[in-house]
Amino acid sequence: MSNKIIKAGIIGSGFAAKFHFEAIKRVYSSCVKITGAWSPNQQRLQAFATQKNIMAFESLEALIDASDILHVCTPPSTHENLVVNVLRQEKHVIVEKPFTGYFGDGTDTFNGDIFPRKEGLKQAMASVTRMLEAEKKSKGSIMYAENWIYAPAIQKEREIIEKTGAQILWMQAQQSHSGSHSLDYGKWRLSGGGSLMGKGCHPLSAAIYFKQVEGRTRNGKSIMPKSVSARTHTITRMPGFKNEGYLRDSYTDVEDYAMIHVVFEDGTIADIVASELLHGGVKNHIEVHANNHRTICNIAPNNAMQTYNPSEEILKDVYVVEKTGSKQGWSFVSPDEAWFNGYQHEMEAFYGTITFGNPIESNSQLAACTIATIYAAYVSAEQQGVEVPVSLIHT
Repeated sequence: MSNKIIKAGIIGSGFAAKFHFEAIKRVYSSCVKITGAWSPNQQRLQAFATQKNIMAFESLEALIDASDILHVCTPPSTHENLVVNVLRQEKHVIVEKPFTGYFGDGTDTFNGDIFPRKEGLKQAMASVTRMLEAEKKSKGSIMYAENWIYAPAIQKEREIIEKTGAQILWMQAQQSHSGSHSLDYGKWRLSGGGSLMGKGCHPLSAAIYFKQVEGRTRNGKSIMPKSVSARTHTITRMPGFKNEGYLRDSYTDVEDYAMIHVVFEDGTIADIVASELLHGGVKNHIEVHANNHRTICNIAPNNAMQTYNPSEEILKDVYVVEKTGSKQGWSFVSPDEAWFNGYQHEMEAFYGTITFGNPIESNSQLAACTIATIYAAYVSAEQQGVEVPVSLIHT
């Protein structure tokens, strides 16, 4: 363990801020001191700071000044300004997913159902470019908090790809559950999209990452997405949808189901599903079909622990697993959900970068590639699945 003290500040006070705080406390190879937090929501900030016994800063500038690295745990519509601001102060920044995007024309009446998707792609990539340019000019780095990349199952598959020289032929991946924690989710002007953006970014990033690993191992160069085809749907907004109370249906102008087909530069493929229509918890899954092996990464659910409960009342005070609708019957209990999801591993890796100079696996280029693919997919979906090229940014 290094004796160098790294001062960390948390921007935000909601769901993401809480799991960042817990993950920081589990970093073991670097000495991290949490300087405090700042949020525009002062009431929630005070509650968060009191609960975690940290300082509540009165201004963002003061928090940045007091910290070596900042955790951006805010809605994606705020990411660009915050990340650029931090980088200009020559500080490192860990930014939550999705990285950035297109959030409309700045009005409260913006309708995500009707804007031209090519304009969304253009504006999203302009935002990405500004963030990458700010990183290029700064002594600080962008660390993309895509926890899937650091989930133990994903990193073990990385090892298999590297040590066997595998060629990945096709992948299937999914993130789905019954609806987001965030109250902002469901409004395009705040979230930058629906299930494809909020859910699909995770398995898509993992698929892109695996092809990057393969390319670097076999040829010294990442294999990148070349084109994408997509369909999106708004199932819970259909006039005939009957809400039985188990699925969230408060989305105003975003999709609740998306399916994309990615073609990589070498002709290999990946199919990604993202939806808000899944009962029984979260489905985080990627299956890799290579020329020399097949791997199924079940991040959630997995069968590390299974419990049968004859009555809902018995486990009323026991946390079982995220988004499960019932604790009665058989449950896939997650004994350490943060561990399986990669939260503590990503923080360990990010602080290892600062302390020891380790390379960033989930970096700004992966983040940029994910956003480029997502918004090209939205263009495709607008045209009922026409294949659309993915335009990448190289710095």
